[in-house]
Amino acid sequence: MFVPLGCEFIQATRVEKDGRRPQGIGTPRFQDCDSKGQFLMKKHSALTIILALSLIFASAALQLAWSMASRPPLVGSPAPNFELVNLDGTGRSLEQYRGQVVLLNFWATWCKPCTKEMPAMQAAHNNLAENGLAVVAINELEEEEQVRKHIQDYQHTFEVLLDPENHVANMYGVVGLPVTVFIDKTGHVRKVIKGGLLTEQSIMETVEPLLNESMTAMKK
Repeated sequence: MFVPLGCEFIQATRVEKDGRRPQGIGTPRFQDCDSKGQFLMKKHSALTIILALSLIFASAALQLAWSMASRPPLVGSPAPNFELVNLDGTGRSLEQYRGQVVLLNFWATWCKPCTKEMPAMQAAHNNLAENGLAVVAINELEEEEQVRKHIQDYQHTFEVLLDPENHVANMYGVVGLPVTVFIDKTGHVRKVIKGGLLTEQSIMETVEPLLNESMTAMKK
């Protein structure tokens, strides 16, 4: 039985008329609770309430994050169009890459897996840009100068677009990072990778068949 801190537990038993006390019959009660005990009980209750509210708020925040993001586009469906600005201040839309295979990568400077996979993206950009591959990295929620410094430090030269309000990431159902979407020449989603690190080999295995497809054959 739980006894409040600072309180004395006593067992009050019923006494019959003849003075005998029946075994097993009694009423527990507490007495002499001092102010310290009462304070500790109140503090314990307050901490319990705060912890419960924290868990409720955390759960609500997670549900909000999921609700804000749309469902990821299905493989074979048209990739949602968007318009964002690159680090030069030039506006770019997905439609401008029509006729090219697009490696669309969602990332952030604080995301270590994102930083780790970007050399493979750079290698793909260097080797396949002339063959029709567009590597496009969309940064989520960060300031332009922070993104610019990161890209310059790692000497990346592929296209980087800024998504400061997270609108495009939500359109593509992005919740965790990194996420990569491969889009074919006609603007349809062909593959989505969530969390898995890109390598030069995995990029080549996905991209080469798409580069070899003709738009005429794909439209039939």
